[in-house]
Amino acid sequence: MSVKKKIAKLLVGVLCLSTIVSFSGCSSASADKKSTDGSDLSNTLVYAGEADESINPIINKSELSNIIFSGLMKYDATGQPIVDLAESYTYDEGSMTYTFKLRNGVKWQDGEPFTAQDVVFTYDKLTKDTTLSASVLSNYTDITKVEAIDDKTVAITLSQFNAAMLNNFTIGIIPKHLLDGQDLTTASFNQNPVGTGRYKFVEWDKTGATITLEKNEAYYDKIPNIDRVVYKTVAVENTKALMLESGEADLAWLNANYAEKFRGKDGYTNIDFTTADYRAVSMDYRTDFWINNKDSVGVLNDAIDKDAVVKSVLNNEGCTAYSPIQLNAFGGNTAADIYSYDLNKFAQEMQTLGWVKGDDGIYERNGQKFHFTIQVRDYEEERIDIANVVSKQLKEAGVDMEIVLVTKFDWKSGYNGFLSGYAVEFDPDALYAQFTTDGSANTMKYSNPVVDNLLTQARHEKDVTARKDLYGQFEVAFSQQPASVLIAYLDGNYVSISGLKGLDTKRVLGHHAVGVMWNIEDWTLSK
Repeated sequence: MSVKKKIAKLLVGVLCLSTIVSFSGCSSASADKKSTDGSDLSNTLVYAGEADESINPIINKSELSNIIFSGLMKYDATGQPIVDLAESYTYDEGSMTYTFKLRNGVKWQDGEPFTAQDVVFTYDKLTKDTTLSASVLSNYTDITKVEAIDDKTVAITLSQFNAAMLNNFTIGIIPKHLLDGQDLTTASFNQNPVGTGRYKFVEWDKTGATITLEKNEAYYDKIPNIDRVVYKTVAVENTKALMLESGEADLAWLNANYAEKFRGKDGYTNIDFTTADYRAVSMDYRTDFWINNKDSVGVLNDAIDKDAVVKSVLNNEGCTAYSPIQLNAFGGNTAADIYSYDLNKFAQEMQTLGWVKGDDGIYERNGQKFHFTIQVRDYEEERIDIANVVSKQLKEAGVDMEIVLVTKFDWKSGYNGFLSGYAVEFDPDALYAQFTTDGSANTMKYSNPVVDNLLTQARHEKDVTARKDLYGQFEVAFSQQPASVLIAYLDGNYVSISGLKGLDTKRVLGHHAVGVMWNIEDWTLSK
């Protein structure tokens, strides 16, 4: 049996214990440094992470794709794009062409050389493959031509200036020799990824819900100190806390209340990040209810005590939300903060909109009850708690928001929305794919011509001050006709064993606090 399989076997048992183990198990500080058969685990990081179905940077953004793959560019500690696979680049304003000089000696993790043809292949997939469905595609619509000048030089030409293009060049490059002619969505590569990044894929044990990585000894930059990463795909939130408590995990992102249980506890460290991650009640504008009643989304903000959600569900580890870029450097326009918890105001606005309370206390209009359904995944305790608080408050105000617990989001059953999470942690142009009418990430079919216009202008604006003003105008327009009812921003509450050092909190993290491993090559582990 291989070392990796031995590691996986050692870790399988914990999930079945989650319903019977109390939250007072032994400290991870007492965990043995060797497995029962003598294998050295002292330099293996066990991470209790999110459930994953594929590891492909084009298909989905995840913690693992971030460390297995590399892009032409990468983000530094402040979230600014800097060179990565590219050794250098130039931009010719006249032809609107970026020319990248690639690093010498870079190899794919299967030993094949990395060349400019891999870059051309990746960007051709993003811009020319009409069969590909991916949320990031709208980020690349301004690219008109990608060509390899030679094996180490790539030229990418745009149709017009795009202020966020360097950010978009951070997407991981995928290998042509393994994926040419394949459907990216269904390729077996997604479960057996090969990149050029800091860690390389070793094994995916589906039974044990374990993905094993080893450091890439041939990595072109700083090679990580930690030899292996064992990534446990854990769905249930309290299971991650139990794994930390019992010594079965070394690091996990926890909700605020679970993280609080470890503060000041011997053998553990709480690491709190700022995130751009917000929770919202997102409406599905494909459904009849919101087609008929989209004018009545914004007013719901006046019936929700968001402070109460932050205090109770988030344990004050976060803040109330009014804008999807409220914490972004280009956002935070307080003129967009137009709602407040005010039931009298809510009642007046509902009357203006033509809603009248029925005998059961629920508003009606045109013979229709103000009743809508939202999906919440049954294993996400924090989202369930947020939904329950919001539903109770809305019910008291006269709106019936029905919560439907699902194991997996079902987009075809006609639910009217879901308890969502999103983040815009880097360039605010990420809004374009999500909120423009035909955006590749606009799954709920939100449409607002004013928003379309402002986000398009901002994407192509060269002046930073003018661009910030356009995003401020977007925030106001969005608040007046919102896609969703924003509730709160979450802090990124990580907990590790005390022997894990080097996590850097300078970086603002993304959705589900993804990005924590941005500097994993600097981490050290002692256990």
